Amino acid sequence: MKGKESPLRASDFILLLLQMDETVKPLRIPPQISIYSDKHNIFHLVQSMVSSLVIDQPDDPISYLISWLQRSSVDIPRVLLLGPPAAGKRTVAKKLSAELKAVHVTIDSLLQNHHTHTQQVQAHTLHMFRSRERTRRYGNWARKIRSRDGDCDGQWASCDPLLLCLCVQEFPDKLLLKLVQQRLNEADCFNRGWVLEGIPQTRLQALSLQQGGVIPEHVVMLEAPDDVLLERSRGKLVDPLTGDVYHQTFIWPDDDIVTQRLEKEQDPPQKQRLAELQRYRCEVTGLSLAYQHILKIINGDQPHADVYGQVLAFVRTRHRARTPRILLLGPPGSGKSHQARLLSEKYKMADVCCGQLLRSVAAEGSSLGEEIQPYLDNGRLVPDSLVLQVLEQRLSQVDCSCRGWILHGFPCNLQQAKDLQESQHQPNRIFFLELTDDVCLERITLRATDPISGQKFHAVTRPAPSSWVQNRLQTRPEDCTDTVTCSLGQYRTCSAALQAVFPDSFHINADQDPHSVFEALESRLTTD
Repeated sequence: MKGKESPLRASDFILLLLQMDETVKPLRIPPQISIYSDKHNIFHLVQSMVSSLVIDQPDDPISYLISWLQRSSVDIPRVLLLGPPAAGKRTVAKKLSAELKAVHVTIDSLLQNHHTHTQQVQAHTLHMFRSRERTRRYGNWARKIRSRDGDCDGQWASCDPLLLCLCVQEFPDKLLLKLVQQRLNEADCFNRGWVLEGIPQTRLQALSLQQGGVIPEHVVMLEAPDDVLLERSRGKLVDPLTGDVYHQTFIWPDDDIVTQRLEKEQDPPQKQRLAELQRYRCEVTGLSLAYQHILKIINGDQPHADVYGQVLAFVRTRHRARTPRILLLGPPGSGKSHQARLLSEKYKMADVCCGQLLRSVAAEGSSLGEEIQPYLDNGRLVPDSLVLQVLEQRLSQVDCSCRGWILHGFPCNLQQAKDLQESQHQPNRIFFLELTDDVCLERITLRATDPISGQKFHAVTRPAPSSWVQNRLQTRPEDCTDTVTCSLGQYRTCSAALQAVFPDSFHINADQDPHSVFEALESRLTTD
């Protein structure tokens, strides 16, 4: 950490890999590898390449990978947009695909674009609706299809969207997979990405798509109460030129010309709508579990602009596989140590508290520790040069290199922040825990420790269980009001400079319960 390292070139990266001797245990990973990998998204790139190889299983893997690298973009959108009937999927999907310049793929577009498979679909649907049981369930819609029988090609696209959904729900999974795979492998979807609307509709379909290599980056599920959905389905208006769907209550066009040409969509029977909602409710849990790690549930019962804004914000996040190097900053009492412990326990990262680390090194009696000990004994600040040496040694250890680390208690000023940023151990996630001075003072000055049990108590949030325990509690000298006020003043003086060194940091409101703070931290660990 004695100065800014020269940039790591690709040849250097390969050389470092070759120098890693597998016979030497434990294996030490040079810190430059993580920094280079983060900068160029190497982990995500390799993950995507391996996934494609496993899914497609080409006969010539090398030629396949060369072609894949020439054609592929790891950041193209791959989005599933799911939800019950009348949740607003079509409107959101059309606007989203236009914004992202991605291909909008729907059930009816699949049927129109794939003539060979369409004949199979039509045959399957005709067979489905020939039964009396289906005729009873779907009424006039089933009779409408049965009456067409062999003459569907010219009229298939005009079928009611709900009817198409009914058909797709009962497709054989292999047939649905062929339809989707063939469309998503075409050049426009491969190069520009895709927004797949309304598919899958069951958990089995979701698993079939996953097994077939249809792996989305984001899954959005719109949700709304049944009474709202039923009201929307009764008042749909359609633009015959664009196919856009409107509603006099929920979403209305701004253009008067569009308003004049709107046509009322034929309403299916109320019983049928209720049946489809019930069917969706039965499947929604399985769908959610199938995509739980990339799923965002958004309330569709709000203004369209708000719904779309939330969808777009989520889809623009990028999940990155990286070795976490987390820096927690904030005033005394903001909960840095507690949050570091929670993150370390859940994700097995190394919890590196600078103050505890210095005391530990001093206690070891090493030559470096002997230099540090006099400063600790006299209550003076340890020189930056010694602190940086200690951090260099700790962050280079195997657990930090392999599992990542959480650093807190350092840096405390502008120069220390610059030294850290110019080192081989640059953090890739920086969090500022924000808290007012009054709350910091209350948290610190009202806490005390039981010298017998070692338990910590707080006069407001966790009082002592009895007067006997209360009478023997002890407060640390550094927790007195004057000392804490001085520490807060020092932090406030340097906080603006620290934020300037780390402009891409996240600011977290620490004036809430620890679990909420942890969730806020956790949600930003792997997203850009």
